[in-house]
Amino acid sequence: MTTEIEQVYREKGDTWPKILKYSYEKYSDNHIAMRHKHHGIWQPYTWKDYYLNVKYLALGLLSLGFEAGDKVLIIGDNAPEWYYAELAAQANHGASVGLYSDLNPPEIKYIAQNSEARFAMVEDQEQVDKFLQVKDELPHLKKVIYWSYKGLAHYDDPILIGYEQVLELGKRYEKEHSRLFEQNVETGKADDVCALVYTSGTTGAAPKGAVHTYRTMRSGADCYLHLDPWYEDDNVVPYLPPAWMTEQWFGIGCHLLSGSILNFAEEPETQQQDIREIGPNMVLYGARLWESQASMVQARIREADALKRLVFRLLMPIGYKMADLKSRKQKPSLFWRILYAFADIALFGPIRDRLGLSNARICYTTGTVLSPDAFRFYHALNLPLKSLYWSTEGGALTGAKNDDIRLETVGPVHKGTEVRITDDGEIIYRQSGIFLGYYNDPDKTAEVLKDGWFYSGDSGFITEDGHVVCLDRVEDLVELASGDQLAPQFIESRLRFSPYIKDAWVLAGPDRAYASAIIVIDYNSVGRWAGKRRMAYTTFTELSQKPEVYQLVKHDIDRINEALPPGARVKKYVNLHKEFDPDEAELTRTRKLRRAFMEERYRELINAIYSNKTEVPIEAQVRYRDGRMGTIKTTLSIQSVGGAAQ
Repeated sequence: MTTEIEQVYREKGDTWPKILKYSYEKYSDNHIAMRHKHHGIWQPYTWKDYYLNVKYLALGLLSLGFEAGDKVLIIGDNAPEWYYAELAAQANHGASVGLYSDLNPPEIKYIAQNSEARFAMVEDQEQVDKFLQVKDELPHLKKVIYWSYKGLAHYDDPILIGYEQVLELGKRYEKEHSRLFEQNVETGKADDVCALVYTSGTTGAAPKGAVHTYRTMRSGADCYLHLDPWYEDDNVVPYLPPAWMTEQWFGIGCHLLSGSILNFAEEPETQQQDIREIGPNMVLYGARLWESQASMVQARIREADALKRLVFRLLMPIGYKMADLKSRKQKPSLFWRILYAFADIALFGPIRDRLGLSNARICYTTGTVLSPDAFRFYHALNLPLKSLYWSTEGGALTGAKNDDIRLETVGPVHKGTEVRITDDGEIIYRQSGIFLGYYNDPDKTAEVLKDGWFYSGDSGFITEDGHVVCLDRVEDLVELASGDQLAPQFIESRLRFSPYIKDAWVLAGPDRAYASAIIVIDYNSVGRWAGKRRMAYTTFTELSQKPEVYQLVKHDIDRINEALPPGARVKKYVNLHKEFDPDEAELTRTRKLRRAFMEERYRELINAIYSNKTEVPIEAQVRYRDGRMGTIKTTLSIQSVGGAAQ
C-alpha cells in the first residue's frame, strides 16, 4: 500500500465509498480498476467506470425507494456488478448481504427473511427464477435487479428490473437531486454498518448474519496490507465473490486501498485458464482448492509419458530439499542452488505456469487445515504459500511474513490483537475487527462474544515464539477410547492430497474403538486410472466399489497411517457411492463438512462400520455419463486397513 493512499485512508477514507471517490478523482480514465472476460476478450473498466456505475446504481436505488439502513442481497458469480451493488448500497447508508450463487430457493428465502432485505441484485435468469419461486413469501422484498439479460426478455413480473434501466433511473434522479450522491458519500462514517456477512453453517445450524461496520472491515484489510503490500499494477483474480469474508477484505478493502486491478473470469468453468492468462500477483484460495490443484498435478504426471515421469521423480526431491532448508532457515550450498536453478527451468517453472502462478508474489491458503504434504509441494515449486487464520465474526487473527512461514502453523497474530488459549484449548481473541453481533440474534451473539473476547470454537495452542497452531474445531477434536487424541481435519487434509481422493470424512470418538474414514474418490482421476487398465464401469457408484479402486485408496491410507500414532490410525474405510453435495446439506457453500448433519444422515453406514460388518446395502441416485438420472440399489464394501478388530 503506497504512503499516499495510507495517508488518505487515515485522514478521510473511513468508508469504502469515500476511498472509491478518491481513486476516481486520482485515476479517472487513466488506470484500470477491473477487467472482465467476455466472449474470450478481457474488457477493461477504469476507476471512472467503477465510480459512475456505483453512483448511478445508488441513485437508481434511491429512485426505487431505497432508504438508509436498507439491505441489498447480491447473488451471482464474480463480476464487476457484484462490487457496484455493494458500494451502491453502502453509499446510500445501507448494507450489502452477499449470497453464494449455488444457494437454492429455500436457502435464499431464509437469508432474505432473516436480513429483512428490500432489494436484490442478481446475475442472470437462473437467479431470477430462484427469487420468483419465493418472492410471495418475502413481503419486505421490493425489487429484484438483474445484470445479465439473456433469457429474460419475456419476463414481465413487476418485481423485476434490468440493471441498465436502474442506471437510467439514476441519471434522471440526479437531475432532480444534484450532488445527493456526493453528499451521501461524504456523510458516511467509519462506525456505520456496511455489510451482513452470513456464516457457512458448518455445525448444521442455520447461517447467521455477522454485522460489520467499515471500521471492523477496515481492520482486516489493514492487517493484510501491512503483512504484504499491494501495488497499483498488481493483478488479483478473486476466486469467490464477496459473500466470503476474505473477499470482503481482499476484493473490496485491499483493492480499493491499493488501486490494484481485479480480474473476473468469464465463467467458473474457465477460471483456471483465465487465471493463467492474467498471471495474478496475489492468490487467495481455500485449502481444498490448493489440495485439488496439487492432486491434479500428480495425477497428470502419473499419466504422462515415461520421460516426464522420470524428470518429475528426479527433480521434485531437489525442490523438497530447498523447501526444507528454507523452513529451517538454513542457507543452501552453491551446489544445491545450481541444482535448483536447473530444476526450476525444467520442471517447477512450467508447473507454476500451468497453474497460473508464474507471477504469484503472495499466496494464501485459508478455510480449513492444509495438508503438510501440499504445503511442502508448493514450497518445493518456490511458491510462498502461507496459512491465514480468521473468522467471519472475529476478523483477521494471524498471518506470517514470507521469511517467517511455518508449515505447521497459521503464523503469528496481527499487531494490536490479543489472543489466549482457554483451559479447554479454545482459541479466543479480541481486536478492532470483531463483529458487532449476529443480526437480530443477541442470544447467539452472547455465546461467542464475552467481555470483548471472541470465542472462536477452534482448538489450538501458541508456540514459544508466538506462532498460532490451529488443530481442529473444539467439538471435533476427539479423544479415542484408547486415550489417543485425534484431529480429523489433519487426517482428512492429508488424504485429499492424493490424486485419487476428492474428499474424506474421518470418524472418531470416545465411544469408538478406532478411527475410520468415508472416502469420496476423484471420479476423473480414478476413471482415467481405470481406463488405462481397461476396467469396465458405467457410473460413479460402480467405479467406487471396484476391489482395485479400494486397493488404490488403501495405499494412500497406509501412507497417512505411517505418520500417525498407532491409536489414531485409520483402521477401516468405505468408498462412498457418491460425492458430498452442498445441495443436500452435506457441505457448506464453502465446501466444509457439516459433521453433525452427516452423522445423522449416514447413521446406518457408521453403525455398520463399527459393528464389524463387511458391507452395507444402500439405495442411491446416480447420474449416468449421458446426464440421465436413475435410482439403484447397491452394496458398499467396508474394508479393513490392518489392525482393526474383526
